Order: sequence, then C-alpha cells, then structure tokens
Amino acid sequence: MSSLKLKGVRKAYGSVEVIRGVDLEIKPKDFVVFVGPSGCGKSTLLRMIAGLEHITAGDLEIGGQRMNDVDPSKRGIAMVFQSYALYPHMTVRDNMGFALRFAGVAKDQIARQVNDAARILALEPLLDRYPKQLSGGQRQRVAIGRAIVRNPQVFLFDEPLSNLDAELRVHMRIEIARLHKELQTTMIYVTHDQVEAMTLADTIVVLRDGIIEQVGRPLDLYDDPANQFVAGFIGSPKMNFLEAEVVDSTPTGVTIELINHGRTRLVLPVSGGTMGEKVTLGVRAEHFGEPGAGNCDITLQVDVAEHLGSTSYVYANAGGEALVIEREESRHQNDLDRMVVSISADKAYLFDSQGHRIR
Repeated sequence: MSSLKLKGVRKAYGSVEVIRGVDLEIKPKDFVVFVGPSGCGKSTLLRMIAGLEHITAGDLEIGGQRMNDVDPSKRGIAMVFQSYALYPHMTVRDNMGFALRFAGVAKDQIARQVNDAARILALEPLLDRYPKQLSGGQRQRVAIGRAIVRNPQVFLFDEPLSNLDAELRVHMRIEIARLHKELQTTMIYVTHDQVEAMTLADTIVVLRDGIIEQVGRPLDLYDDPANQFVAGFIGSPKMNFLEAEVVDSTPTGVTIELINHGRTRLVLPVSGGTMGEKVTLGVRAEHFGEPGAGNCDITLQVDVAEHLGSTSYVYANAGGEALVIEREESRHQNDLDRMVVSISADKAYLFDSQGHRIR
C-alpha cells in the first residue's frame, strides 16, 4: 500500500503536448478514478504511471521514491487492460501464475498465490479451464487475478469493463468494489463512463485536454462542481443548461434573465457577474419543482417522457434548449404537450461566459 504523487507531469509527442502539467497526490488504499471524454489524456496518464509511456517532464513518485526511469516491472504496480490478453493455450491457473513463473518464483508459492487470488475472485471451479471455455466476465476476472498474484503496491485499471455487456458491467463494478474493500490496496481506474466513476471511486479526477479540471469525492463533484464542464460531465442525466444574461449585480445577489424563456428573472445568492454579461444557469434534472414551488416558473414543450417505474424523465425544450426533468410521479404525463416547472435559486448554479463557476 503506497502513496503516489505526480508533480508537474507533462507528456509531449514532438510539438504536441497531451498532458499539460498534472499535479496529483493519491493516498494509500485510495480508489481513484480518472474520468473524462475521449482524448483527454486519462489513459496516457495511466500508462505513464505504469512506465509504458516516457514522462517528458515532471516527477512520478510511488511510496516516496522517484520512478521516472525505473523499469515497469520494478515499480510495484500491476495493470489490467481493456483487452483480457489471456494465453489461449494455457489454463486459468497457468495464466494467473505465468508472471510469477517467469520471475522464477517457487512452484509452491505460485500455487498458494494463485489459489488465494482464485478464492477472492470466485475462480476456484474454473482453474483448469481454458479461456475459450469462459464467459467475458470470467475472462476479465482471470485478468484481474493475474494482477492480484503479483501483490502490487498499486493496481492500474485501463477501462477494464468496456468489452462487457451492460449487465456484466454492473456485476463487475460490484466485484471490483468488493475486491478493493478486501485487498485494501491503492487502485487507479480509467473510464469514460461517469456512472462507473461515481459508483466505484473514493476520489474522482476529472480530466480535459490534458489538465485536471477538478479532484474530489463523487458527491462533492456532483453537488459542488468547479466549472460548467465538470457540472455537465458528472451526473446522469447531465445538468441542464439555460442561456441567461446578468441584469443586476449586488454584493449579496445576481439577477439574471433567462433569454429563451420570456426574459423570466431569477435572483441568485452569489456574488459576481457584470451588467449585460452572458451567463449560463445550471439546474439538475431532479431540482425542477412543481409550478409555484420555486423562485420562478418556465413553460416547456414536451418531446418524450421515459417511464422507468418509480421515476420518469421528461425530455422537453424551449427556444432551442433541450432539458431533462426528473419526476417521481408522472404516469399521467404521457399525453402532455406542454408543462410548467419551477426553478429554485438555492438549487441552481451559475457559470460565466468562460464556463467558470460564479459563487
């Protein structure tokens, strides 16, 4: 169990810089998820930690030791890839123990470590099978078992569930969370799926264009996003955004007009913003209220209602703005063409024209 630090880490391919100065400290036993859109640099950053990519500038420390030039096999890490990469001619037992055998570990010790990993992952009945005799989820568990037997200081996961179907993804998320709880080892997990990030992580690192936008616990990022990008990326469905303009600003509040909703006004308890500035109002799907329950009402054209049992999502629009509204009791809304909802100032977020949060 080791801490991990990135200090001013950069990665460039020629003149193209893809990681642009990352500073991050990961505590021992922490489960950290790197999340962000495709091309944000999350997998590159993980591969730099693993030693599979050279660090152009900055320092990587594991357990207090600088690891920039240390061979990947000596960094005390184990990596699980998106591809299972199992040897088809070897049994599960041999696949899991291959790295130890290659390292010259004694046979009886290999057997103990493989059996221990198989017990943790419920693979004991499958040890003598070949990969072709396994399901996708079982193959992924074997790949994880191959990492466990090495007893690493840090586990690295590079989108390990992306090849699985939806049901298996949910099951494997639970398995990985249980594994972390049992092993109590530092884990770093890369995904583009913010649902995986929210359900697995102790700490989420949100990346965009090679920089860190925000670091925090899942619910902290959900409730208190630093900017519009994080607000839109974390949460499912994502936060709704409405175009607005500042019409008054005092030290205790900002008055805005919703441009596409009849110039409806709303006073927010924040400081900042200048007269005439174009801003964006953010509202979570579950924070729209019944008419009259909030500080202002808006009328929307209903497109589609999705009924999921106890909860429904209404997809609506007004003035070209597409919105999603969550409803707990909306079975009667199938035939509605229009609806009125309220916005409460204390449950709304305000962002400036650059996407920065106005607090």
